[in-house]
Amino acid sequence: MALQTPIEYDQASPVVKAVYDDIMATRQTDWVNNFWKVLAHHPPTLERIWNNIKQVMGSGALDPLTKELIYVAVSITNNCGYCMASHTAAAKAKGMTDEQFGELLAVVGLANETNRLAIGYGVPVDQRFLSS
Repeated sequence: MALQTPIEYDQASPVVKAVYDDIMATRQTDWVNNFWKVLAHHPPTLERIWNNIKQVMGSGALDPLTKELIYVAVSITNNCGYCMASHTAAAKAKGMTDEQFGELLAVVGLANETNRLAIGYGVPVDQRFLSS
């Protein structure tokens, strides 16, 4: 259930239109997805998150596909259907194969299971892990 209706380009304030324009230019696309259109109800948040996305998901030590795979994994763990869909699409656009997606899901499932076991049992952290 949507709590806010998306703000379309023709309904947007000049500040929001400027962010939409930057999103489209940066992503080399002719549309803005609903995540941004809903954040447009609070332009400071829209601007802040867009700037954070550009910084974090931009060039860095991790390649773009790896960043998208991490984003998908966290989105699965957080049960965010919107982010799972958008970042899976982005990962596919960056070259993710069906085999990679299958392995990603296996790793996410395994990590969630073993994390819960370690938490449930209260497993103490090995000193060797802390000194490496």
